Amino acid sequence: MRGIRIIANDMKPSFIYLASQSPRRAELLAQLGVAHQLLLADETEDAESLEAVRGAEAPATYVQRVTKLKLGAAVARAQKRGLWTKQEAQPILCADTTVAMGREIFGKPSGARAAGQMLGTLSGKTHRVLTSVGVAWRADGQVKTGFALSESRVTFAPLTKREIEAYIATDEPFGKAGGYGVQGKAAAFISNIAGSYSGIMGLPLYETAQLLRQAKIL
Repeated sequence: MRGIRIIANDMKPSFIYLASQSPRRAELLAQLGVAHQLLLADETEDAESLEAVRGAEAPATYVQRVTKLKLGAAVARAQKRGLWTKQEAQPILCADTTVAMGREIFGKPSGARAAGQMLGTLSGKTHRVLTSVGVAWRADGQVKTGFALSESRVTFAPLTKREIEAYIATDEPFGKAGGYGVQGKAAAFISNIAGSYSGIMGLPLYETAQLLRQAKIL
């Protein structure tokens, strides 16, 4: 009919799924103005096994491989729960952060002793913080993915045994790669940062924004 114009539906997704239980990543997404819903593993999934290091794996190779595994698991989780269909599939974001000195990878400390050993090793030295981000979305009937890697350098001042013990007593080291959080009390230990502060927190905003633009979220 004359006078009728058909406009393609090109609406942006109203939210994304965040496949991470990190409150810091949620806060950083909010900083970008991106609404999200959590998409976390349940008791049927062995999420921790995805973070296992394979032999003498290089830190960058490790963190990117783990992110790809996490993203694949998150997509499968969404499909299993009926959240990802051909009719509706909100984008999914996940990330992984690791701390490294040389080729040595520092994961999440298993307890106070491990945290003390990590912090003692980082004391007075410069280490790397690598965060890999992955986003999956559906476009043109296909599942598409994008990945980015952020690498920063952090220098710790020399720490005394008393300082390390007092920090461990706060429980901050647990659940964090390298046994510390840059946004917490450990900021008092850091004499220099080169790179992305948000990347050290766990979600590099520049790289994340680029990925979200690919997925037409921003």
